[in-house]
Amino acid sequence: MEESDRIARRWEDLDIDILVKIFQSFDIIELTSGIATVCTSWRMACCDPLLWRTLDLSMMKSNFIKIPLEPYVYVDARSDKTLNHLLKTSLSLSQGNIMTLIFHFNLYVSDDLLTYTAERCPRLRRLVMPAWNRIKKTGICKAIRIWQDLESLTMPSIANPPYLLEEIANNCKSFSELKVMGPFDNFFAATIITYLPKVRVLSLRCSMLVKDTLISILDELRNLEVLNISHCLLIEIPPPPAPRRIMRELDQCILDKASRLREFLTCMKDSCIMCQRTRNDEGLMRWYKYEEGVWKADEVSSLSL
Repeated sequence: MEESDRIARRWEDLDIDILVKIFQSFDIIELTSGIATVCTSWRMACCDPLLWRTLDLSMMKSNFIKIPLEPYVYVDARSDKTLNHLLKTSLSLSQGNIMTLIFHFNLYVSDDLLTYTAERCPRLRRLVMPAWNRIKKTGICKAIRIWQDLESLTMPSIANPPYLLEEIANNCKSFSELKVMGPFDNFFAATIITYLPKVRVLSLRCSMLVKDTLISILDELRNLEVLNISHCLLIEIPPPPAPRRIMRELDQCILDKASRLREFLTCMKDSCIMCQRTRNDEGLMRWYKYEEGVWKADEVSSLSL
């Protein structure tokens, strides 16, 4: 065998496409651990758009304690530092190509970091961010104005939704998909009807939902195609002095109104573990009590993680 035949190829001489294929098997921790600094070709591979269509931080949680005053959580400085480093490294490597951004329900992003993130992934189409404790009105509104291509949002229940939904209506012309994690009242429904009448997909799974609110959604959101109320705690509030009651099944009026939808996803079975959990948590799911990752599920395939 000739001497030249025994010379092994160096890793940095690998074809970029092969390197990208290898790096696709890495998680976000591995991708941001420093492999981009090995050599020029590795950095080029690390910046390939195929690696950065989705930035999934759903495995990363803040180290925090609950406090009695706003923002109701205190996040350890080291935890913030870790998130800052990972997110800023990811944003640098992604070169603006991130289209889906996913945060854990116990990952508390600061207002400044959200703005930094929005400015560096302006093409974002889907945001999954169930925890907003540390995000102010100005911060999320600034981000929405940058994310003009936003189509899908998974968010917590908030007390004052008009400022947010109006911002989405004014800036995100292709917005079509909303998931709310938490109690969903008539005010929230009325706000969606006012500002996002063209929304096509709405998921309220595992939430508390009043019957009249559900009827308003079915009556007023004429462009709605998919509605998910699986495992909801559905409440009927009759005129006083009758007490409110938990509905165990949908009445014919609701079924008739929902018949125009392409998909009406429901589950109210006493034997269903998720229905039991929603009832036990009184419509405000304590996701931390349950299996890791169960919060990611959704009966709507485009919303499931």
